[in-house]
Amino acid sequence: MRRLFATLILLGPLVALAADVATPAPAGAAEQAQALFERDWQWRLKHQPEFATSVGDHRYDALLTDTSLAAHTATADHARRMLDLARQIDRAQLTGQDRLSWDLFTGDQERLLARAAFVAFDPQPISAQDGLQIRFPQLVAQMPFFTEDDYRNYIARLNALPRHVDGIIEQMREGMRTGWTAPKAIMAGLPAQLRAMREHMQDGALAAPFQRLPATIDEEARKQLALDGAAALRTAAGALQKLEDFVRTDYLPAARTTIGATNLPGGAAWYAYLVQAATTTALTPAEIHALGEREVARIRAEMEATAVRTGFKGSYPQFVAFARSDPRLFPTSADALLERYRRTIARVYAQLPLLFGVIPQEELAVKPVQQEGADTQGGAYYEAGTPARTAALVVNTSRLDTRPLWEVETLALHEGVPGHHLQVARAHAIEGLPAFRRHAWYPAFGEGWALYAEGLGPELGLMRDPFSQFGRLADEQLRAARLVVDTGIHALNWSRQQAVDYLGANTANPRADNEVEVDRMIARPGQALAYKIGQLRIVALLARAQAALGARFDVRAFHDAVLENGALPLDLLERRIDRWIATQNTPSAPAPAAPVSSEPALFH
Repeated sequence: MRRLFATLILLGPLVALAADVATPAPAGAAEQAQALFERDWQWRLKHQPEFATSVGDHRYDALLTDTSLAAHTATADHARRMLDLARQIDRAQLTGQDRLSWDLFTGDQERLLARAAFVAFDPQPISAQDGLQIRFPQLVAQMPFFTEDDYRNYIARLNALPRHVDGIIEQMREGMRTGWTAPKAIMAGLPAQLRAMREHMQDGALAAPFQRLPATIDEEARKQLALDGAAALRTAAGALQKLEDFVRTDYLPAARTTIGATNLPGGAAWYAYLVQAATTTALTPAEIHALGEREVARIRAEMEATAVRTGFKGSYPQFVAFARSDPRLFPTSADALLERYRRTIARVYAQLPLLFGVIPQEELAVKPVQQEGADTQGGAYYEAGTPARTAALVVNTSRLDTRPLWEVETLALHEGVPGHHLQVARAHAIEGLPAFRRHAWYPAFGEGWALYAEGLGPELGLMRDPFSQFGRLADEQLRAARLVVDTGIHALNWSRQQAVDYLGANTANPRADNEVEVDRMIARPGQALAYKIGQLRIVALLARAQAALGARFDVRAFHDAVLENGALPLDLLERRIDRWIATQNTPSAPAPAAPVSSEPALFH
């Protein structure tokens, strides 16, 4: 999942989570903590206006983040102040959720400062895999366009793009000066992406809002908005031209030919840090590599057995080639693909009360992805909702011959319910939590939960045919192979070709998709590890709870316990579940909660 302009999760030691005490906090401690959390939240919304838009706060829709080196320094200074102020609050006087919030808050600040100790700027603010050429159109899709003020905000945001671009260039120049350059392999395609965005500035996604000016706006105002919008689009195009020229003329010649993070200054320590940041564990790259190899072998055996159950006559490699190419296994149209996702989500909603006691009522839509950058994106992703914008499972309807129907159920479970949407909507609905926790994102928790949710398909009435079962295993196999490839590239100095060949030999992905996967792992070291590491930890906690509780175990109560505190680093999740197991083992343990509702949410 890519949560747009999501929280940057960084590594650092978390304060130990001690047992909550039963006595209430003395007056003042909880209030001080809540005030500090709110102060930091408001600072973040103001200084990360794209994030503010994504969570539904539109006060800063006219702005873009200050990307200058000075702004990065200011962000670290702010984190240092927040950490100092938090440590002035006596943690021992906090109880329950207030204490957990303090632990999470201080941990976040420590991780941000730990990252800044490695490098004081973003060493890769843009690449062909991620950057403003992909995120800016998605940001525009999250903005409201109802009033003249809405359009004035958008025009101002377009006019802010030159300064935003200047900051990106400043960071990239600093990377060139200090040896923190991005691999040429993930930068070579960027100029063409920027050029395509620029050339379609007046008729593409960025111009679309001006082509549907509401009639509720005065006619003269509409005319002026159209003129000002066209001028702002030209300004934005000029900024993209400047960035494109810089990348092609200055940056690409200086970009490194190596692809591994260990080739950066202090690279081995940097990658170990990124691994721990993504997984929120103490696992080393070597341990993760070995774990991945074991998981690849285990899942491969299941995939081969499932291929036999389809009735296919031939070898396993022949079956994989068949599953990748037979037209009967692919959608005939974008509308047909979208409708299949909608039907799948509706079926899951009807069965959720079997596995969950608390089911949030936040709606989920299914919609097609914007075409800008679609070719480099996966089959679907989740876009979190706000009070004014319905959450969405965003389906990639480009290149339909690469979107097999046997992956639909798995992606619906992962990106929709009970994966990302159920987890995120549940966090949104938890009363009394500070905003930073309701919108928190820890990759190993979020992606680990979504991968775990894929495995719930059979219990939710899905995966009744061997092709869909194969699709679930194929996706899990890819996540296991990522453990091997990510660590192979960044710790063992694998070549790009070696990584592509490994995926080709050990996954059901077509070669083009494997190349995208490898480039993603080159561009975002460590991030791809979060999925499988998080899933394995949740599965281990499930087994621990089943063994400890025996006949008292209730899967609905277990799932609710995993989600009841919002997103958590894995070590804190483990401690919370251990505490939950202990409470379930007491004679006074409450019965599992009844479902909030058995009715599916509404769809659009």
